[in-house]
Amino acid sequence: MKKITLLSLLALVLVLSFSMIGCAKKATPVAAAPAAAPVVAAAPAAPAAPVSDGSQDLKISYQLNLAKADAANNFITFAGNIRYMTATKDQYDAVSGASKFGTTHLFQSYLYDVEGKLTMSSGLRGLFLFAVSAYDQIAIDNLNVSKAADGTITIQYAHRGTAYRIKTDATGKLAFPNGQFDQRAIGYITGANPQVISKDFSTDGTAATVDWAKVWDSSVAGGKLVDDKNATAKTGNIVKGNADPASMYYFDGALTVSYVDSILKIDGALTAVKR
Repeated sequence: MKKITLLSLLALVLVLSFSMIGCAKKATPVAAAPAAAPVVAAAPAAPAAPVSDGSQDLKISYQLNLAKADAANNFITFAGNIRYMTATKDQYDAVSGASKFGTTHLFQSYLYDVEGKLTMSSGLRGLFLFAVSAYDQIAIDNLNVSKAADGTITIQYAHRGTAYRIKTDATGKLAFPNGQFDQRAIGYITGANPQVISKDFSTDGTAATVDWAKVWDSSVAGGKLVDDKNATAKTGNIVKGNADPASMYYFDGALTVSYVDSILKIDGALTAVKR
């Protein structure tokens, strides 16, 4: 009986030992699932291009006689959506030496946005001011207008050392915002003195003898001192005078230009387009 008990105990010990060895075996590691690929955010959609709604946000009517002093018939009329910023048949006032109804400063409200960025050509606004200026300003700034055989009208003048060129298409339309408005620094002015023009563009250094073909010739390089009396004033290259690409809005549409018997007329309505 005792012998059987010892054998039983011995067998029990062996069974337990083998069981413990089996339990001590390490579990086979399970491979981790591969990490998911990072999600790439979709590129933002490009902003929609500005679209004109065709509204008449700025109406303009202009007349200028280039052949003779005609203050009674020269005028600029404009009206827009900005309250009080309007003028009806504004003309030159000989007593004050300025515009009768304030076009000089009122039109600025349409020329610039609230951040001071151009919404149209500053050269066009300069042209409008001849109608509210003394007749001799035409000669001072050498304003000239020509009409080609194909109907294209070209307007040029030099004011405070900058030359401006405004050119229509063959139908007399002046397009916005990307019509032909060019400008170039060709001189300088000091106080109330006459303009000083670089002799690259003028035989005697005055606005009266400006050679317009040279002004608009891109092979005539800019970046030169205008003369030896001003150490900082330099000529420039031809640049576009359209609306600032960073302006809050720009004007779209077309104005109709005519030039008959030395009378320059500009009429039409433009649309303000938000960028």
